[in-house]
Amino acid sequence: MTKPVFSTLALAALLAMAGCASLEPTLPNAAPAIPEQWPAAPVTGVAPAAAAAANAATAPNGIAAADTGWRDFFTDPKLAELIARALTNNRDLRVAVANVERARAQYRIVRADRLPALGASATLTRGGDGPQPAPQYSVGLGIASFELDLFGRVRNLSDAALQQYFAQEESRRAAQLALVAEIANAYLTLGADRELQQLARDTLANRRKALELAERQHELGAVSALDLSQAQTATETARTDVARYAGQVARDINALNLLVGAPVEEALLPPRFGADVPDLALLPAGLPAEVLLRRPDVQQAEHLLRAANADIGAARAAFFPSISLTASIGSASNELSDLFSSGTRVWSFVPQINLPIFQGGRLRATLGMSQAERDAALAQYEKSIQNGFREVADALALGSTLAEQKAAQQALVTAATRADQLSRARYEAGRDSYLVLLDSQRTLYQAQQSLVTTRLAEQSNRVALYQVLGGGWHEHSQQAQ
Repeated sequence: MTKPVFSTLALAALLAMAGCASLEPTLPNAAPAIPEQWPAAPVTGVAPAAAAAANAATAPNGIAAADTGWRDFFTDPKLAELIARALTNNRDLRVAVANVERARAQYRIVRADRLPALGASATLTRGGDGPQPAPQYSVGLGIASFELDLFGRVRNLSDAALQQYFAQEESRRAAQLALVAEIANAYLTLGADRELQQLARDTLANRRKALELAERQHELGAVSALDLSQAQTATETARTDVARYAGQVARDINALNLLVGAPVEEALLPPRFGADVPDLALLPAGLPAEVLLRRPDVQQAEHLLRAANADIGAARAAFFPSISLTASIGSASNELSDLFSSGTRVWSFVPQINLPIFQGGRLRATLGMSQAERDAALAQYEKSIQNGFREVADALALGSTLAEQKAAQQALVTAATRADQLSRARYEAGRDSYLVLLDSQRTLYQAQQSLVTTRLAEQSNRVALYQVLGGGWHEHSQQAQ
């Protein structure tokens, strides 16, 4: 058997042996220490049906919230159009997409080290002792410094880069979920502020009429200067609210434009506080807290944990010898015309063994750092599960309390409206002073403002529940298998 054939077989055997071993430790089990079920809704005296509605985690068609498309959850066509535009134009989301592409390219770079790199070369060398330098022509095909992955170092580094890429992809999903929720909340907030602005305008118009009446009555001596001053105070208070809400509406529009990534035309803005976000159906009995594992932030933390665990394997492999191969085959001749003639073939096979003996504690310190990063990643993974459980539990708890609060607030507005009507009638009949009428007007105005705020809080909580359960990633609902 000739030497080139023997060298080729030896090279093939070494390549087959490469990567057969791995020093990566077993992935540790997470212990987030959370209950298996969600906590019960707080007892507030609300009706059982309303209390049960707080435990919402699946869509009305029985599809889990994580599989419910945002177009099916947000049925307002204007809001759906704004979300679609934001997913295309939002700059933060573009940065997240670019980071995913960068992570994928980084993984492909690291993965390339697991395969030998072939290269072709052609050289011309002139040299010699005489006045006429002798040329030397050569061409070759070879492998340069390919490391045999006997202990899995290169493979562990490749696996770590792959998990980093997966983690970046989950980060993009989390950014999309947050963007969908932010658009919905900005849209609802703008509608609520416009509702409050219109309420302030209506109140200002009524109080200006009352002020005009008070001024005429004061000229006739029917009311005192105190009643006139109180009417003026109420009017200026309403005028202040109109200006304040006008500024708030302008800020809401600016925030919505930034989230969408482009100016939003007036036709897509909510004129008032529109229809409610659709309710999610009741939580099926016995639904475990494991649904949190579908959240992108939890999956991102898991991939980072796997990446850190793979780094430990690479750090352990650095303690062992490494073998690098450099091989080439080609032709060499003093004449260019004879370059590929018989007898001009040349080859080389240069294995190199690197045995770490003394590194000044560098290798052990690197291993300790990798283990510490793995422990930190494990703690972060457990914390992400705990944080997700708390966010879902908070949204479920608020679901029942906000439902009861809105019902009570609606009853308060009804009662305050009736009280204002009676107070106005008694004032016009001369039975009560203007102070009594002003007090009833203030109570009604505050009750109406609180009702709008409570409705906004309820809708924002539903959006939050949809987000923390992993909803907002799909455009349309996936059919249950």
